[in-house]
Amino acid sequence: MAEHQPHSHPESEAPVDFREVQRSPQFQELRKRQRSFIFPMAVVFLVWYFAYVLLADYAHDFMSTPVIGNINIGLILGLLQFVSTFGITMWYVSYANRRLDPIASELRGELEAKGVSLPEETK
Repeated sequence: MAEHQPHSHPESEAPVDFREVQRSPQFQELRKRQRSFIFPMAVVFLVWYFAYVLLADYAHDFMSTPVIGNINIGLILGLLQFVSTFGITMWYVSYANRRLDPIASELRGELEAKGVSLPEETK
C-alpha cells in the first residue's frame, strides 16, 4: 500500500496553478477587500496604542486624574485597550463573514470543480 505524502498530488487530483488563481478577478477582489479592512484598522489601533503609551509616559498628571474613587483616566484607557482589541476582532470576524467568506467559498468551489482537492482544514 502506497503512503500518501502530505504535499504530494495523487493521480486523481489536478495540480493547482496558484499564479493563475492569484490573477483571477475573484482573488484580486478578495485581497482588495481584506487589505481595505486590515491596513486602516492596523493604523488606527497602532495610533491608539502609541497614544496611550505616550500619555502614560509623558502626561502623568492627566493619566492620574481621578474619575471615580481610585479609578483614574490611565486605568480606564488601559482597560479600553483590551476592549478595543476584542471589538476590532469581533468587527473583523463580522466583516470576514459578510464580505470575504462568500468570495473565498466561490474560489474554493471553482477549484474543486476543476478537480483540485484542498486540505480539510481550509473548508
